[in-house]
Amino acid sequence: MLKLGDKPLAYDRAFTDPKTGIQYPANWLRMASLADKQAIGIAEVAEPARYDQRFYWGVGNPKDLDDLKAEWNSKQNDIAASLLAPSDWRIIKAKETGSNIPSAWKTYRAAVRTSCNARQAEVAAVTTVEALIELFFGNSTVTRQKTDGAGNGLVEADTISQQKTDEAGNGLVEPDTIQQQKKDEAGELVVDAEGNAVMEDVANPVAGNPIMEDVANPVAGEPIMETVTNPALATAWPDPVS
Repeated sequence: MLKLGDKPLAYDRAFTDPKTGIQYPANWLRMASLADKQAIGIAEVAEPARYDQRFYWGVGNPKDLDDLKAEWNSKQNDIAASLLAPSDWRIIKAKETGSNIPSAWKTYRAAVRTSCNARQAEVAAVTTVEALIELFFGNSTVTRQKTDGAGNGLVEADTISQQKTDEAGNGLVEPDTIQQQKKDEAGELVVDAEGNAVMEDVANPVAGNPIMEDVANPVAGEPIMETVTNPALATAWPDPVS
């Protein structure tokens, strides 16, 4: 942020030097060099730290957690009421005329109440202001280390399988034919007079598939990461009835 004395300056806005009375056009800050700005006393200062006034009194000064939880618990009731209000007339009509409430609306209204109860329980469960903020304003997904069934973090293996290449760097593939030991009509393996296997060329059932080999993993031991739905978010409200 640029300041001239105590006055903040904004790009693309004209300004007047309070000491000299000289007026500068709107494009001056963009056109002027750093030396030009410094010559008239313009300094670049850090932006003041920002904080969410809904949850903090000031930077690093959070509001009372119990008060915040009470406030956000009440907000869930307000949201639920706003979602139910457009279909309230359907309930009144059904009672006054003895007709049935469409099942889709009954399901939706029940889902709104269920979601409200779940969200209020989630509010009650948070133990920090940061967790409360995350509950309602966290990112939809998070990246974290994958785990096995026992909850242990998974890491990259020591070796990986990759396609073998020739000296020119071309990927090698399985040939069209392979050699295997010949069999007689009874299905017995054929050998010659010296007992050596008699071989023959046959069609390769995996012809054209890449030939793989195990090589050292360049990222062995590093955590295996995954992007998942943020588990710290509040239960979603149900989709409206179409």
